[in-house]
Amino acid sequence: MTNRTVLISGASIAGPALAFWLSRQGYAVTVVERSATLRSGGQAVDFKGATHRTVLERMGILDEVHRRQTGGHDQTIIDAEERPLAVMSGEFTGGDVEIQRGDLAEILYERTAQDCEYVFGDSIASLTETADGVDVTFERGAPRRFDLVFGADGIHSTVRRLAFGPEVDYVEHLGHYYALVELGEGDDFRGPGGISVMYNEPGRLAAAGGPKAPAFFVFSSPELAYDRMDIDQQKNILTTAFADGGWRLPELMEAVKRSDDVYLDSLARVKMDHYSAGRVGLIGDSAYGNTLGGFGSGLAIVAAHVIAGELASADGDHTVAFRRYEEKFRGYAKVARQANAGPFLAPPTKLRISLRNQMFRRPLMLRGMLWVTDRFATDITLDDYPALRVFT
Repeated sequence: MTNRTVLISGASIAGPALAFWLSRQGYAVTVVERSATLRSGGQAVDFKGATHRTVLERMGILDEVHRRQTGGHDQTIIDAEERPLAVMSGEFTGGDVEIQRGDLAEILYERTAQDCEYVFGDSIASLTETADGVDVTFERGAPRRFDLVFGADGIHSTVRRLAFGPEVDYVEHLGHYYALVELGEGDDFRGPGGISVMYNEPGRLAAAGGPKAPAFFVFSSPELAYDRMDIDQQKNILTTAFADGGWRLPELMEAVKRSDDVYLDSLARVKMDHYSAGRVGLIGDSAYGNTLGGFGSGLAIVAAHVIAGELASADGDHTVAFRRYEEKFRGYAKVARQANAGPFLAPPTKLRISLRNQMFRRPLMLRGMLWVTDRFATDITLDDYPALRVFT
């Protein structure tokens, strides 16, 4: 056991997962989160294969994840007259088990809040490494010193920027943007028979369902300059991108304008040569994120297990543990970084849209794709760290 102090930036998935394991080893863990509260909602996340399942079992949360699972929902791909063209099955989009990101974050928070310190509504302002720790200043709170600092704060990581350099050096824009919009109680965009629908035009996708269900959008675009905290700017970008569209897009854009819950961001990929610098380490999307790549949450929970296990195996020697983490994880993370969901979800031409739709009408091709993604999700040797086993 140890009394070393750890600061984790980010309270979504990777941060609380790492806090779970480290607090059980005796680390004094502080999690700082920019948002004022634990964030609810968000897009669904999924887990695939034996590796993900094993880590969830070792954390003791697999049953709760299954209890709160969304089940994965079929989406019918339609044309402008709402004629069905194909069905994107829940099996394809939802993995073995699908759960709302906010629900998963809540599960992890509930299992760590008693043993860890959570600081909401604040963010790291500076990091200064010394011989025996990292001096940290915050935007709001008083300065503190920690033995180790972890960035679990997403593709736009503050920790990565402070410890490694500017975002432009590590984040690659993939030519598309996506948006999630909470629709109002009277906004119903279901197709015939009450089905959830997905509509494509070249370079753009709109998916929607019933009242109060989030709508999902993808559109091609060069990289844009905008304030990610400004919801009005995000609405303007989204409605401009979908102006003059077919189907019910004009009506859907009016619903977007009425919404007070809009999130828009680039499809982007993080490329890092190293996941650590001195006493600072990166985990999850901050180190190897790939928006909508399908592996983000699985990578996060597996990485948390590996980092904690390697710190325990190295008796807390972070230089050894970080090196082993990178050696064991780089190949696993590399597979996820190769994907680019933009051209698949929003094909650039009518022909490419048609070819994509044909895949969903061919069971053998679809099963082949599912087999490949399952193989990627399990492509790591998951050590059974004795120091972690006793806590599960």
